[in-house]
Amino acid sequence: MKEQKSDDKTAGVAKVHFIQQRIIDDLKAAKNDGRVHTRFPPEPNGYLHIGHAKSICLNFGLAKTFAGVCNLRFDDTNPSKEEVEYVNSIREDVRWLGFDWGENEFFASDYFAKLHDYAVQLIEQGQAYVCDLSPSETREYRGNLQEPGRNSPFRERSVTENLDLFARMRAGDFADGARVLRAKIDMTSGNMNMRDPVIYRIANVVHHRTGDTWCIYPMYDFAHGLSDAIEGITHSVCTLEFQDHRPLYDWFIEQLLTPSQPQQIEFSRLNLSYTVMSKRKLKQLVDENLVSGWDDPRLPTLSGLRRRGFSPESIRNFCERIGVAKRNSMVDVALLEHSVREDLNRRAARYMAVLNPLKVVIENYPEGQIEELDAINNPEDESMGKRKVPFSRVIYVERDDFMEDAPKKFYRLTVGREVRLRYAYYIRCERIEKDENGEVTTLYCTYDPATRGGTSPDGRKVKSTLHWVAEKTAISAEVRLYDRLFSDPDPAAEKDGESFTAKINPDSLTVLDDCKLEPALADVAAGRAVQFERLGYFTVDSKANSSDKQVFNRTVTLRDNWAKKSAKQQNKNKSRDKRRPEC
Repeated sequence: MKEQKSDDKTAGVAKVHFIQQRIIDDLKAAKNDGRVHTRFPPEPNGYLHIGHAKSICLNFGLAKTFAGVCNLRFDDTNPSKEEVEYVNSIREDVRWLGFDWGENEFFASDYFAKLHDYAVQLIEQGQAYVCDLSPSETREYRGNLQEPGRNSPFRERSVTENLDLFARMRAGDFADGARVLRAKIDMTSGNMNMRDPVIYRIANVVHHRTGDTWCIYPMYDFAHGLSDAIEGITHSVCTLEFQDHRPLYDWFIEQLLTPSQPQQIEFSRLNLSYTVMSKRKLKQLVDENLVSGWDDPRLPTLSGLRRRGFSPESIRNFCERIGVAKRNSMVDVALLEHSVREDLNRRAARYMAVLNPLKVVIENYPEGQIEELDAINNPEDESMGKRKVPFSRVIYVERDDFMEDAPKKFYRLTVGREVRLRYAYYIRCERIEKDENGEVTTLYCTYDPATRGGTSPDGRKVKSTLHWVAEKTAISAEVRLYDRLFSDPDPAAEKDGESFTAKINPDSLTVLDDCKLEPALADVAAGRAVQFERLGYFTVDSKANSSDKQVFNRTVTLRDNWAKKSAKQQNKNKSRDKRRPEC
């Protein structure tokens, strides 16, 4: 066997998916002179979402794995839907996710002049023509999957006439939609994309980079593959819906450039349950004010996930877990939630917060006394140390932690029962006070001074430990409880004419405006994730408008359905393996 060179770019690539294997094979064959050059090509017509994160991690990850380069290229060929705001948000999201393109930032608009020249070249080669058919007539002539298309009556215009008409299109002599430039390929092709596709259209729209320099713009299918070729991309990775477009990309490059061309490789896009991943649908939610904006924490946009408290590490880990496949499938959103829990569990500091406060008066505790108790910041990481938590005669507990007529299996507070206060003492509820409506307003309790720290010297046990906050030192906060935006696992499936917006979960946002938090939370910086003990992970809202109190967004609850499903499946697999006879 030939000894592997130390500079072999495939060294250290252990477990590979099919795209990595394709690149390894190309490198072994010395294809592309041993180069690996990928790109992430977003259209700046909306904000990036979790599906784009999969592509970002894949493209930048391939470049890193094989010591290559990854470009960030904005495919800005449709100025009517593109904005500078989207360009800036894409840059911010890619950087936040942990990737850097260095000097390799490009725009399809960088190549407008060259793409125009390519279009002229096709005309001169007799492979493109100006067509006067209306959009509806073009669709009619195109045929369908059962019937071949028909040639446009303008298909046989002379090269001279086509050059003249295209020049006049460029000069602004015609109205929007009056004429288009089409490639002359095959109107009988079984691939609809090859039936004389439109490659240039008239659009008197100001472009966010080129201004009013152009009034004709290349179509995405014309610009995309050629932009890859211009930039020297070796592996053009895209999702499966572009598989049928690949012959068209190849055709353009073959007619206009050298045979060496980018190799397009398709992979399955990310479909996430209880989520819509279409930018068109996400924009509709924003435009119709069904959410608060592109960074609404209920949306799957990267800016929304960031504002909600998702870490870039958790998203990268999620993308690594779901892998790269050739078939589309639905990924359970519980796996994404598991990924952020797993990450924050390791590094988020613990604090106590009471979201629905119920006052507790400890009658035998000294009035006016404030005691400082030791609390662990994170049991998963001892290096995070401890903090002091103030304790006093009057505290708050969660209203749900008390029940007047408690059933047998309710182990929290009720009259006559003893519970443990986290880091503090055992307390017993002696009596309650109600308002005129019969609602419990105050619990009157006693405490056992010998149980400081939460243990009893006489060995007696309690079945419940509650979190709490001292009244005198508590800070008030607004807490927003975010849940899944849709109640249907597949909201994009519009059955019986029902719009996806009809499936919005009415309980996707609950606002609690009088929560009580331990004082250490007053210094938590915006964007930092913490755990509220027993309640979940929360993040200080980076865009909150409240001036007199902090606003926390719930990132995710502590209940991990994915971990439970995984454990259940593992147990099933073990049981099945035990039943298998030995060979």
